[in-house]
Amino acid sequence: QLMVLDNLVEHQELKDELQSLDEFLGELQAAAPPPPPPVKAVKPRVLWRKRDIDGNIVHARPRSSRIQSKKNDHIRNTDPPISAPETGCEVAFATETFEGFLQDLQHSLIDSSDDEASSTSKDPLLASSDWSMRQRLSSEKWRAERPRLVNIAAAQENVARHICQQCGGNPAVVRCSDCRPRPFFCAECDISMHTRHVLHNRDAMTAGFYQPLPPTMVVVDKALCHCERLVPVEIPDRICGCSPELLRVSSGKTVSVITMNGRYDLSMPELNCEACQATWAAGVADLNQSDYWPATLHFATIYATDVFYSFEEMKMAAPGLSCQAFLRMLDQRTVRFGRTGKISADSFQRSFFEWEAVRYEIDNICKEEPFMCPACTPNMLAVSVDGNRKHYRFKNAARSEEQAIFEGVFIANDEEVTRFVDYIHNTSKHVSGRGVCGGEWSAARETSQRSASKVDEEGLELAVCRHGVLLCALNIIANSCPELQHLLKMKPFLSVFHAKAHEFKCEVKWSGAYQDGAGLTLGEEVEQCNAFLSRIAVTTKHMSKAGRTDMLTLMAMRWNQQKFNNLAISLSQRYQKATKALQSQLQNLETMKGELAVTERQLEDWVSDVKEWGDATTTTTTKNDVDALASRIEVLVASIKRRSQRLYKDTDGNKGRARMRRKIREEKGILTSVVEKYNKIVPNTETLCLETILSGDTAWPWQLTRSDSVDLKTKRRAFDIIMSVRRLQEEQKILVAEMDNHWKYLSARANSLRELSCLFASDTLKNSPFGLSEEGLKGLQSIILRKQHKIRNMRKLARDCYLEVLSGGEDINFLKKASADVCDTDYEVSDDDL
Repeated sequence: QLMVLDNLVEHQELKDELQSLDEFLGELQAAAPPPPPPVKAVKPRVLWRKRDIDGNIVHARPRSSRIQSKKNDHIRNTDPPISAPETGCEVAFATETFEGFLQDLQHSLIDSSDDEASSTSKDPLLASSDWSMRQRLSSEKWRAERPRLVNIAAAQENVARHICQQCGGNPAVVRCSDCRPRPFFCAECDISMHTRHVLHNRDAMTAGFYQPLPPTMVVVDKALCHCERLVPVEIPDRICGCSPELLRVSSGKTVSVITMNGRYDLSMPELNCEACQATWAAGVADLNQSDYWPATLHFATIYATDVFYSFEEMKMAAPGLSCQAFLRMLDQRTVRFGRTGKISADSFQRSFFEWEAVRYEIDNICKEEPFMCPACTPNMLAVSVDGNRKHYRFKNAARSEEQAIFEGVFIANDEEVTRFVDYIHNTSKHVSGRGVCGGEWSAARETSQRSASKVDEEGLELAVCRHGVLLCALNIIANSCPELQHLLKMKPFLSVFHAKAHEFKCEVKWSGAYQDGAGLTLGEEVEQCNAFLSRIAVTTKHMSKAGRTDMLTLMAMRWNQQKFNNLAISLSQRYQKATKALQSQLQNLETMKGELAVTERQLEDWVSDVKEWGDATTTTTTKNDVDALASRIEVLVASIKRRSQRLYKDTDGNKGRARMRRKIREEKGILTSVVEKYNKIVPNTETLCLETILSGDTAWPWQLTRSDSVDLKTKRRAFDIIMSVRRLQEEQKILVAEMDNHWKYLSARANSLRELSCLFASDTLKNSPFGLSEEGLKGLQSIILRKQHKIRNMRKLARDCYLEVLSGGEDINFLKKASADVCDTDYEVSDDDL
């Protein structure tokens, strides 16, 4: 508005000056002699233009007007320039100058208002597309709202006078957080309500603030009084032949109830018959019926099973979470709600393992196989084996002699492994400290520096299939050779040990990327499992031997269960990725053919040349000194590069890195002397430079082929592309076979559950082979029905995924009868029966 006023003032002053000039010109014309005959002359036009501080023209009209104006200016620019008038010259002004100026001024004002409106209208668009702008606006809104939120938070703590929302007449003295939307109770309504709901979290309002109340406290005459509260368990309707009206409920022994809200100190209910004096007290079976789990058979502490489920889920989401940390969280919730008491970590862990053992036995009855891959069975393509040294256990940890609940289920029995190791040592004439296993390779060496430290188990050796399913494991103990093949009873083993030990020559011979029939199986699938299990090692190294075995077995079973649930989606995604990658590699192969102008036969010859080079011996025991030096140089360069790459990966302390750096310096010194010897023997054209061979991927002079003019690098590039195409084609066939195996497994599993359901529902089954009562058999039938429902959903998901990725292909014979199979097997049990 100030700018508008300034412009109007300037216009008025300009108008006054123009008027005075007109008057002055009139006076000059009146005093001048008669004019000569009129001469046609060009009248100059004076136009006013608005400019900014830098002198640039500020356009005041719409774009269409400016375009027309530019055309006129262009026409005017063709006229000769106007020089400054001399004294006495007549200066004529255009009559439309002032009106044009006012029009320009109006357009300018309209444009400026439009610009401001457009800028404000664009702000939300900018805020929605720019992340930093959105974050800034969100922070500003929260900052502006914070005072009001502070006021609300403070007002919530105001103990205002409320009327009981149950009876509507008495003043409220208690607020219950679990009885919303009617949380306020008077003393009488609080007792009547929370005698039945003893696990609710309440606050007293009598002291002028909200005071957390334990369930054993009530408000009487505006004072807190102690009372007895019973554990909410199911109570039988009758315990004798007398009338149920003669039964009286009384308080029994005091127990600690642990839920996700912490610890409650309550009393167990007891029933007494006034007529026959019969009594009833809750036992372990009654607790289990009410979803409780006793700490001991003569329980003084009971746990809600929801606590076990929550601990297991949190352990899977955060494997490094310890039992003590979880219980400390429950202790804080106990204090927050006005209660007292601690929770025993040893008691909780033991009860948790026993609860898991019961679930495992039920799964065994239902013929669940937790350590078997549905996609690999029965013909497993490969097994990836690797050791995890992070899973050691300290000797000073708990050393109880109790046996693990899951002994031999996942981790092999140590005595069995020891017997096999002794057999290997006796067969190979083993000498202690000079074993053939591992050699100089520290990851597989049978003895390590940790053997002399204060640990019992030095690590864990794992076997994993190509889908990341854990198959089995064994403990790495001092002076033991980690070997799993005898435990797996399987032939196919895929190892990348040699490929990591040396360079491309060993990769050609041993890596899965160059093995016929391996597909995309590289042998490193175990690293995914190690990434999960290594986080559990933070807590298991302080456990007892039995506790460590049980915890690792439970986590392995839950890990496999996740893999089973997502197997159909995983196989489908693998097939899609393999198909896209194959198309890309085929295009790369055609491009390379065009660039190098080679035929299929020439490419096959190159592949044969590279394989022959990879199969060549690398031993140093040769008559030719040049070959011996060349082999020594390859090994040293590969070792130095490997140590340099894993300097910060394998070690997490300065001492470990110092040892590796010292080893690298020693090997570089040896390499320097070997390179000098080599350069003295070979011609100058084949000499080596130490910096060059350590800098990157080097083609050794002795690797250059003599048969043709193509060097090994070119052949290796073609070899990699051709091998990639072959592995991707194999991967497609392997995945189709695995989808077939998975579908057959789900069908067989559905049939097995149906047979079990018929078996346990049979009237001829008088004595259960599993020691179950009639009620237990009925409950087991319900469990089987739930598992059938789950398998039915998994089959639907698998069928939809496989048909989606394989539609139009020739490899979907196993899915052609999928709809009929589903109708024949899965839908024999209706949803009403579930």
